[in-house]
Amino acid sequence: MFVALTLVAGLLTPLQAAPQLTVPGAEHAVVARLDDLTTAGTVASGHTDPDDWAGLHSAATVNPTGVPGVQIDGYFPDTSTGNTTHGWNHDSQFVIRLPEKWNGGLVVSGTPGNREQYANDYTISDWVLSKGYAFAATDKGNVGVDFHLDGRRPGDAIAEWNDRLTQLTVAAKAVVKRHYGRSPRRTFAAGISNGGYLVRWQLENRGWLYDGGVDWEGTLWRLKGDNLLNFLPEALKAYPDEAGVRAAGFAAGSEFLWPFHRDYYWELTQELYQKELDPSYTGAPADYDYDARRPYAAMAKIALTGRITKPLITLHGTLDTLLPISRDSDVYAKMVGPHRPFRYHRIEGGNHLDSLVDVYPDRLKPMLPAFRSAFEELERWVSR
Repeated sequence: MFVALTLVAGLLTPLQAAPQLTVPGAEHAVVARLDDLTTAGTVASGHTDPDDWAGLHSAATVNPTGVPGVQIDGYFPDTSTGNTTHGWNHDSQFVIRLPEKWNGGLVVSGTPGNREQYANDYTISDWVLSKGYAFAATDKGNVGVDFHLDGRRPGDAIAEWNDRLTQLTVAAKAVVKRHYGRSPRRTFAAGISNGGYLVRWQLENRGWLYDGGVDWEGTLWRLKGDNLLNFLPEALKAYPDEAGVRAAGFAAGSEFLWPFHRDYYWELTQELYQKELDPSYTGAPADYDYDARRPYAAMAKIALTGRITKPLITLHGTLDTLLPISRDSDVYAKMVGPHRPFRYHRIEGGNHLDSLVDVYPDRLKPMLPAFRSAFEELERWVSR
């Protein structure tokens, strides 16, 4: 029998008998009734981890609170152990939240970067829960800077991300049906950065599971042409030459953001994903030449095509200084083309990290309000 848990000294410990909810396919699951499923309550009760969502939102963000319901934490069978949350030392951890006042919908999400399952709690979960949606998120099956060590062959670790979101979506739909007595009327996918990539991939390849999705600055992976492994080396090699960095795709007007991203993101990001997709390369990150190396077998496992089958809204900031819009979402919009159910919003002054709005309030615009507007636009679009 499952029992409700709370987080004490990093470990979940029993509190009280909980509902007889099971998660199909899960190896382990614990269920808790909570007075508040939003971060205002789960930080105190230990049912989230603020480190997971640190840096993803502006300090000025105001979130809803006071959403009672049921939370399920657990994990699916997996052989990797990078996620140490709750002392489980087990990847493929997930969280499912079921508000008492349900609107009939479900939102599923994978995490940005290589973060753990609570990374979307402040930016996505709080708000959709307040609207009445059930919410589910996965850690994507591998976490941290060593994520690329997972899998047997190049590309396997990222390919697992897509499998894990599919797995969670199927399981969460079943949990929703059992808990509320009926299947979700609407199922939406939503995600940021790597999580946005997952939304694109799911709507291209598993569209029957969803009614639509919101892709917030998704990473572009494709076999040939623009992708992270060719524009980041160009920027690294050119920096600090402004003309060279702009030629790599980074927008004029974003120069004030380059030193920070050069020091903390460009080289590390390039190196991590090169290790995943082309581990035999031993040179400097700035010298990597994707077109010459041609790690096509690995890239083919994760590549996007643009062939979405359900409504998708993509939003991307014009001053994104990690995934430059001209070589990411502008390109993906062309891949999708004019004849598929797609809407694209370029957010003037938006950057990849909303936390930088606090540093440059007169130069940057937060992306989170645009995401919320896009989500409501998707609701209206699908309803029609």
